[in-house]
Amino acid sequence: FSLLDERQRRLYAGLESEKLGHGGDRKIAELLGMDPHTVARGRREVFSGEVDRERTRRSGGGRKPVEKKSRRS
Repeated sequence: FSLLDERQRRLYAGLESEKLGHGGDRKIAELLGMDPHTVARGRREVFSGEVDRERTRRSGGGRKPVEKKSRRS
């Protein structure tokens, strides 16, 4: 699991959640240390076929760069 990138972890968690049925998102999220909403998103992506194979994150996703500011005297 630790060798997978973000998208792969989300999709794997979603797939395993589907196997468990009702309450699967919560159980898998707790087991893998993920947010249940992330697991649910992975499940939706797996079964709807909306997986973007080119990107790990959506365009504009992730942390924004930190700009260095000069200190005022």
